[in-house]
Amino acid sequence: MRRSGLPMLPMTGSERRAAAGLAGIFGLRMLGLFLILPVFVLYAPGVAGATPLSVGIAVGAYGLTQALLQIPFGVFSDRIGRKPVIFGGLVLFTLGSLVAALAEDIEGVIAGRVLQGSGAIAAAVMALAADLTREEVRTRAMAGIGMSIGVAFVLALVVGPALGHWVGLAGMFHFAAVLGVGGILLLLLVVPTPEHSSIHRDAEPVASQLGRVLKVRELLRLDFGVLTLHLLMTSLFLVIPLSLRNQGLEAAHHWWIYLPVLLLSMVAMVPFIIQAEGRGRMKPVFLGSVSALALVLAGLYLLDAGLLWLAFLLVLFFTAFNLLEASLPSLIARLAPADAKGTAMGVFATSQFAGAFCGGLLGGWVHQNYGPDAVFLFCAGVVVVWFLVAWPMASPRPVSNQVVRIGAGTATDGTALQGRLLEIPGVEEAVVATDEGLAYLKVDKARLDWARLRDTAGA
Repeated sequence: MRRSGLPMLPMTGSERRAAAGLAGIFGLRMLGLFLILPVFVLYAPGVAGATPLSVGIAVGAYGLTQALLQIPFGVFSDRIGRKPVIFGGLVLFTLGSLVAALAEDIEGVIAGRVLQGSGAIAAAVMALAADLTREEVRTRAMAGIGMSIGVAFVLALVVGPALGHWVGLAGMFHFAAVLGVGGILLLLLVVPTPEHSSIHRDAEPVASQLGRVLKVRELLRLDFGVLTLHLLMTSLFLVIPLSLRNQGLEAAHHWWIYLPVLLLSMVAMVPFIIQAEGRGRMKPVFLGSVSALALVLAGLYLLDAGLLWLAFLLVLFFTAFNLLEASLPSLIARLAPADAKGTAMGVFATSQFAGAFCGGLLGGWVHQNYGPDAVFLFCAGVVVVWFLVAWPMASPRPVSNQVVRIGAGTATDGTALQGRLLEIPGVEEAVVATDEGLAYLKVDKARLDWARLRDTAGA
């Protein structure tokens, strides 16, 4: 019996253009949001009315509106179209950047950050990517958009300190506004307009599935995990820049630490990814990474042995952080119901942005009331709670998502087709959406009979 996989189809020119344009839009917007992360706490004393708490709120404020509006904007894009929603979101982001740039006090900066975050286009971007790509190449397009977030974060840590030194805080927000305009131009000039839009359960949140997804305990563990992870990130950047400055490193040169730390951490995480993904040791690697975060944070609180020691601890922190940042979406995809991956990812992203807001709020409060070092201890305590929540997690099955188009003749009886699909070796879960002409599957690729799957689907 032949068990060859489905052919790796190349993207068409239109699909490559769509994927590149949408990744550019997403990356530019996230760069604009992240730029102030490594420097704001250093420049905030020059802003009228700034306190550690208000500075924390300003850093994380975008996460509140992102969390509240992301899923509604995605659903809204099903009704009025993807491009109008994305255009409106980029306009809001640009206006928010200008409000923050022109602000005369910390309250104005907070208002600007709230407005920046209200341009919550993530779900609409993913839905547009799904409209513009075939099922066979959609995963690659989504991966490119996801990678743009990581690139934006690295660029923010490297470019932010030098840019802040050259143009100041207001100039950084003006630069973010320019990035927003760049995103609008990409949308208008590069991203194709789809001939038609439809709901894609594998790529976007579906309102009717929210209750179902929120009942899955394992998904809730992961949602709490990503909330905690981004709470840590926002909280730590309220104090890490201060620690670097206290070690004698000028603000403009902080990238001297961030760049090698990030590069070394990316290299260091590779063996662990191989163990987790390639050898089926996802749970021990995951829990080990959470434990490592707690130990590093305790080390940052207890030890102060100079700049090199701080850099070493940051390498360990970002190694664990990057591992978890990569593992969490993979686990969501594996554990979500076959036809509700988009909804599960929408809730996951909402939790991520909520974590950014909570990190700014709580980290700022701890900093204001107990001092900057207490933020490390607070974060270590939060990670201990995360470890206790994650400990009972089930070991994930070695499955991946597969979307296959079903032939016209097979779409008449979805229940019967679902039964035949489940009889195929390697198909662990199957949901047939006759209205979409698609079957959403969970498959074990090592055992899957691809030839039989193609014959059964009949596409």
